[in-house]
Amino acid sequence: MNVRKNLQDMITEFKNAEEYKENIIHWHTLEAKEASVAEFPESIHPILKESLQKRGINTLYTHQKQAYEAVMQKKSIVAVTPTASGKTLCYNLPVIQSIIQDSNSRALYMFPTKALAQDQKSEINELLQEGNLAINCYTYDGDTPANIRQKVRKAGHIVITNPDMLHSAILPHHTKWVSLFENLRYVIIDELHIYRGVFGSHVANVIRRLRRICSFYGSDPIFICTSATIANPLELAEKLTEKQVFLIDRNGAPSGEKHFVFYNPPIVNKPLNIRRSATLEVKELAGAFLKNKIQTIVFARSRVRVEILLTYLKELVKFQFGPKSIRGYRGGYLPTERREIEKGLRNGSIYGVVSTNALELGVDIGQLQVCIMTGYPGTIASSWQQAGRAGRRHGVALVIMVASSNPLDQYIIGNPDYFFKRSPETARINPDNLIIAIDHIKCAAYELPFKAGEDFGSFETEEVLEYLTDERILFQNGDKWHWMNDSFPAHNISLRSASQENVVIIDYSETATVKVLGEMDRFSAMTLLHEEAIYLHQGIQYQVEKLDWEEKKAFVREVAVDYYTDANLAVELKVLEEDKLRMLHDVEIGYGDVSVLAMATIFKKIKFETHENIGSGPISLPEEELHTSAAWISLNRDSCGLSEERLDRGLMGMAHALKSIAPLFVMCDSGDIHVVPQVKATHNEKPTIFFYDRYPGGIGLSEKIYEGIETILREAEKMVKGCSCETGCPSCIGAETAAESAKRDVYRLLSLFQTKSGMIGEMDHVD
Repeated sequence: MNVRKNLQDMITEFKNAEEYKENIIHWHTLEAKEASVAEFPESIHPILKESLQKRGINTLYTHQKQAYEAVMQKKSIVAVTPTASGKTLCYNLPVIQSIIQDSNSRALYMFPTKALAQDQKSEINELLQEGNLAINCYTYDGDTPANIRQKVRKAGHIVITNPDMLHSAILPHHTKWVSLFENLRYVIIDELHIYRGVFGSHVANVIRRLRRICSFYGSDPIFICTSATIANPLELAEKLTEKQVFLIDRNGAPSGEKHFVFYNPPIVNKPLNIRRSATLEVKELAGAFLKNKIQTIVFARSRVRVEILLTYLKELVKFQFGPKSIRGYRGGYLPTERREIEKGLRNGSIYGVVSTNALELGVDIGQLQVCIMTGYPGTIASSWQQAGRAGRRHGVALVIMVASSNPLDQYIIGNPDYFFKRSPETARINPDNLIIAIDHIKCAAYELPFKAGEDFGSFETEEVLEYLTDERILFQNGDKWHWMNDSFPAHNISLRSASQENVVIIDYSETATVKVLGEMDRFSAMTLLHEEAIYLHQGIQYQVEKLDWEEKKAFVREVAVDYYTDANLAVELKVLEEDKLRMLHDVEIGYGDVSVLAMATIFKKIKFETHENIGSGPISLPEEELHTSAAWISLNRDSCGLSEERLDRGLMGMAHALKSIAPLFVMCDSGDIHVVPQVKATHNEKPTIFFYDRYPGGIGLSEKIYEGIETILREAEKMVKGCSCETGCPSCIGAETAAESAKRDVYRLLSLFQTKSGMIGEMDHVD
């Protein structure tokens, strides 16, 4: 009979096993940390104190007490502490205390996901029930039944919602929410780091509208934000709320010893540097822990991967445990099923869970011991969120990040110091993006007329109000501007896009239940929604059967294929205005407004895992124009020392490497920034690489690249040099550019940006 091993035995075995030694790239141990606690503040109501004690809470962590005291002094705060450090009490304590003191007080809680909202609602209700407190806490989202909605509006002390609901269902109908807005004392923004890029820029404008309505009803709420670790929590909170915010970042919660392992699967194709599938490697690793009944969470990037891994793992342990001991967790599961899984993880009846990043956010799932990530989650903040799911508070924990052949994964796994020692990414938003701001000014005018001289937050409205009046969207009557359209503006504005000209994606897999999956801006649709494209929605694969460009509709059908599609975009980019320019050795670094003319030409079918090209086809779509902002680097032609053909190929390889690295530094999705090489740029006739924001008007990503270009170039150079392939591969400079001299040429171009100390000589091993 097999003797079951504990986690400590498994860690020792894993660390010393010959079969894993070559694959373990880095082993990082975080020491256990004692709690730093404080007595309850004297002002806490005896009933609330008793409720906490009944739940086993006899003292507060220092950050919880600091948050309570700051909020009670009427300060807006942002609390930045790790996963499972008790951030919830940072807002629940002051909110409940205030409602006990004044039963008219109201609070609005905003969570990015329904699962998180439900989880937090359960936690608040448990606390309220312990003290038998007559405080009404309701969720207001798309699932709230019509007969309960009126009760929520009239009697909800705590209203829990999400940004989309606030934008389209609460603010436009503020006259039905008078008791909330007249008495709104607190707005809670949980998981602040989620609000970045286009989404964050929209939400900042939603908050401008919220504050404008509050002001109309005579309230000025305090904002309580919580966030995972990012480099600029205070800046982001202040930009999002346009208020002065107090930072709380000294974590008082305890933590157990944690081992963080970087694991690289073995190479199966040396010339192309292709590694064994990360999914198969995760299956083996997770299986070993689950067979020993060690509670394990596996993160996968898509719903498809979740289901594949779940099938593998259930098969591995089906004879040892019941079928329900390992579960999947992702969007699309019913709330009752998700609650059942969360409960099973807490009480130990479920040993394993395979999840998308749905469980990355603060849902309470108890004390898991092992966390395995299938690939790098995309940002350092997300990685720490996922890692925080193992070893909550006490005991030893193990976190394993298994890399794929993806360039970003290979960069992270090969640069542990970057991951462990560098401060996490900066979250960028641009609430004043003209296209986004105008959309929300329309919504704001529908909600309340604008008065002469009234600004929209810090945005000056005079010119925009005149423009909207000329366009007959607003009507000026004396010193007020009124909405004059029959339509309802918030309904047509997506918080996840900067353009109204969106293509609607329609799933007609089952003719009886045709449904809208989502929408996409036209510029992205050219390469992602052309006919025959494979479109991924929450991990499910769909093939685009028909794209009606005139009507802006893409009709898709569910498929199961082992490839994805990648389209070639012929881009003509012109610099309209140079806003910033500086020199680095012989290299020109610029930033400004650009016009991008793009035309999708052909698409390729690329096999998962091996990245082989298994087919192609033409795309017939008209040209699209985008006005946005861009950063660029222009080389001195004479310094390159390469023929036209080699320079062209070198720039393509360099663009591929930079496209992998740039999103890391600006905390955005890889699709938010496009990187385009030009052998002869029109504005200066030099070999140039452009980085442009993929959104009309830009959202500040390329400006951040302009500021930090030296670091991005240095890290790209390090990635190319450190890759073990011979002439270039998908993990460094891309498969298309692979030729005998390609890798050396890319390295040569990258090294032009460094100090002139003969760095090219260090690359001799790729000759």
